[in-house]
Amino acid sequence: MSKSFVYISLVLIMMIWGLNVIAIKILVEHFSPVMLTSFRIFTAGIVVILILLFMGQLRKLTWKEVMYIGIAALFSVVAHHLFLALGLTKTTASNAGLILGLIPLVTSVLAAIFLGNRLTVFRFVGIFLGFAGVAFVVLNGKSGIHHVSIGDFYVFLAVLSQAISFIMIKKATVDARVMTGWMLLFGSLLLFFISLWMEPNGLSSLAGGAPFLWMIFLASAVFATALGHMFYNQAIQHIGAVESAIFINLNPLFSLLGAYLFLGESISLTQMMGFILIVLGVVLGSGVLDEIGTLAHRSKAIGKKY
Repeated sequence: MSKSFVYISLVLIMMIWGLNVIAIKILVEHFSPVMLTSFRIFTAGIVVILILLFMGQLRKLTWKEVMYIGIAALFSVVAHHLFLALGLTKTTASNAGLILGLIPLVTSVLAAIFLGNRLTVFRFVGIFLGFAGVAFVVLNGKSGIHHVSIGDFYVFLAVLSQAISFIMIKKATVDARVMTGWMLLFGSLLLFFISLWMEPNGLSSLAGGAPFLWMIFLASAVFATALGHMFYNQAIQHIGAVESAIFINLNPLFSLLGAYLFLGESISLTQMMGFILIVLGVVLGSGVLDEIGTLAHRSKAIGKKY
């Protein structure tokens, strides 16, 4: 597989993930959000398991691996998608897309705390810029913390949950694709029982959906959640986590454009300023420039050697 093909695939995945925020925003406005999310994640899990079965990648798991997958699913699937669905009922899709762009940055911070990764000057500056960008977005030009939307706060909790799960997945011994499939299935079942408690009429809300809503549902489950994560993990294996992470910066851009084109949401100056700060923060804070500098230094050293 050539690098150019991988790069094109990553851009398409980022576009799908960015637009998936718009899809979820539409769906949670017509269905009970948690119940809908449990069915969406379950569908994605079935798709991933079938693909892995076809590829011959499934194997028997140990009890230790099952427990690790279950704990990771609590953060990656249950908490992340629960807070994202609830957040999108209380905030705009454009705001949610911008805040989700913090995932690589928050992951970098947690990696420094729990994995012992070194925080360089670039990363400190990136962390400051990233969170400053979020402040622009959630305050939306207003003053005072009391103006922060509860929906924005829920989306940030979704970011934090996803970042925690990435740390756990990084430490796991199970193949990431296999882990993803089982996490989706296990997490969707937990979300289903949570929805029965939170949304007593959740199942009945699914009965009245128009055909175009179910088309959006299938596109979100199959392309964004199932295939998107499968191809992204494969891209990491081909070009590495550093190069792959750079493409995540495209997510907020596609979310902003999608919210403008499909939902009629306006793009404010503060949101654009927040987008620029978040992208700069992610590039610096995720360690991309540090890795590039290290590679350049090694290349220069090899050149001098020969």
